[in-house]
Amino acid sequence: MKIVELDGYAAFPGDIDLDDLKQFGEFVIYDRTPVDEIVSRSKDADAILINKVQITDEIMAQLPHLKYIGVMATGYNVVDIEAARRRGIIVTNIPSYSTDSVAQMVFAHILTVTNRVEHYAQKNREGAWSRNPDFCYWDTPLIELAGKTLGIVGLGNIGMRVARIAHEFGMDVFAVTSKNASDLPAGIQKTTMEGLLATSDILTLHCPLTSDTHEMINADTLQKMRRGAILVNTGRGPLVNEQDVAAALKSGQLGAYCADVMCSEPPAEDNPLFAHPNAFITPHIAWATHEARLRLKNICVENLKAFVAGHPQNVVNQ
Repeated sequence: MKIVELDGYAAFPGDIDLDDLKQFGEFVIYDRTPVDEIVSRSKDADAILINKVQITDEIMAQLPHLKYIGVMATGYNVVDIEAARRRGIIVTNIPSYSTDSVAQMVFAHILTVTNRVEHYAQKNREGAWSRNPDFCYWDTPLIELAGKTLGIVGLGNIGMRVARIAHEFGMDVFAVTSKNASDLPAGIQKTTMEGLLATSDILTLHCPLTSDTHEMINADTLQKMRRGAILVNTGRGPLVNEQDVAAALKSGQLGAYCADVMCSEPPAEDNPLFAHPNAFITPHIAWATHEARLRLKNICVENLKAFVAGHPQNVVNQ
């Protein structure tokens, strides 16, 4: 079997051993693959591994040997799933590998706003504390999380982990979820989107990107939020309208926007969010801890092993 990884650099820049992928046959890895080279690089492949490379029906039609597509992520919208099903090509994903890492990033962002550790570390590098006449100083609000209300949109693996962490901080946790209220763990209360917007001191997004959730945070919904609330997005960039978020930051309606994802990645340098001091943007790295990426690789190997054995797992197009 020939396996081709078309865009391996983002997940595997050289710090994780990929030799166990060679047990299945010939393994070729490319750091990045432009659209016009997808077919030429994959034409002899029985299996391809991808992260953000788009595999369309037209591309699949030109790959007669292709039997398996392994998406090296949880989301699999990069593949035309119906076309793959029609062509008998198995598509798998990697579920739940980054739950802990993403939940950790959610609170890294929240604590950035509430405690401003980097701000004070930089001020002290510049001598601010050394010059201060008192034993301490602060020039930003410092906020305690205990007693604050956290609103969560979506209670999948990550949303549920965020809820548990928030509960340990002493926060009141409310959620919009398809789960029955009676099935939720103690400490999580189900509510409506309107209720969540009106009551949340911090709102965090953990729902899939669908036609219903596309730009669910917009000028209208931002206006319904508590003035000065914090919005966190580690889900998908297009869950928010970035222009509307920038306007809400400028007006003070939104206190802070914390995001690890953007509508276009990489984003344009003139994106209005970069100009606002209360927009805290990280470059889509919540998933990228060494531990999560090692887990990603290991699950990929297990997915391939199950496929070769004739009982594929984590299949998304059955």
